[in-house]
Amino acid sequence: MSSKILIEARAISHSFDYPLYKDIDLTISEGESISVVGRSGSGKSTLLHTMATFLEPDSGKAILLGEDIYTKTAEQIEDIRRESLGIIFQTHYLFKGMTARANIEISAELVGREIDEKLLHRLEIDNIIEQKIGELSGGQQQRVSIARVLSKQPKVIFADEPTGNLDTQTSALVMDVILEYIAEHRASLFLVTHDRSLANRCDHLYTLEKLSLVETIRP
Repeated sequence: MSSKILIEARAISHSFDYPLYKDIDLTISEGESISVVGRSGSGKSTLLHTMATFLEPDSGKAILLGEDIYTKTAEQIEDIRRESLGIIFQTHYLFKGMTARANIEISAELVGREIDEKLLHRLEIDNIIEQKIGELSGGQQQRVSIARVLSKQPKVIFADEPTGNLDTQTSALVMDVILEYIAEHRASLFLVTHDRSLANRCDHLYTLEKLSLVETIRP
C-alpha cells in the first residue's frame, strides 16, 4: 500500500529583495522525515514558513494534507494549523507565568487530547512539570515547547532549528523523541537545521543552494 503524501510543494518560488528559490518541488509522505540545510540567508526558514501556512509564495502551490493552503480563508488556515500542524521554533513562545504542565495542557485541550505522561518522561521534564516557565532553563523550556507540540498529536511537524539552544546530548534526545513520534503516528517531519548530525538522521537530506533544492544521495 502506498503512503499518503502529507506535504507537497509544487513549483514554489519566493523573493524578498533578491530571489531565494525558484520552482521548488517537494513531497513528504506519512511516516517520512526530511531535513533542509544551507547557508544563512539561503531561504531555508522562508521555505518552511511557506509550507507551514505562514507565508504565501510568489508563485506555486503549497499543499498540506491534500489541501491547497493559500486558496483557503484565514479562518480555514487557522483551523488546519490548530488541528493538524505542529510548529517547533527555536524561540519557545511559552507563557512565563504559568507552569510547564499548564502550557502543555492548553495546547492539548484545544484538540481534545490529554497530556501523555510517558512523553514527559521521555523528554526528561516530568520532574519539573509543575514549575513555572520562568523558573526553568532554556533547554528545559525548549523541551516543554516540544512536549506541547507533540501532545496535540499533529499529522505534520515543522521544526525550525528546534535544537539550536541545546547541548549535543539533549539535541540527540529531542531528535530521538521526534523521530519516534513520526514513526508511531505516521506523521511527517520538515526540519530546517544547521546541525548536520541531526539533518543526517532524517530519511532525506536536502541542501538549498543557487535557488534550488538538491537532495544529498547517501549510501
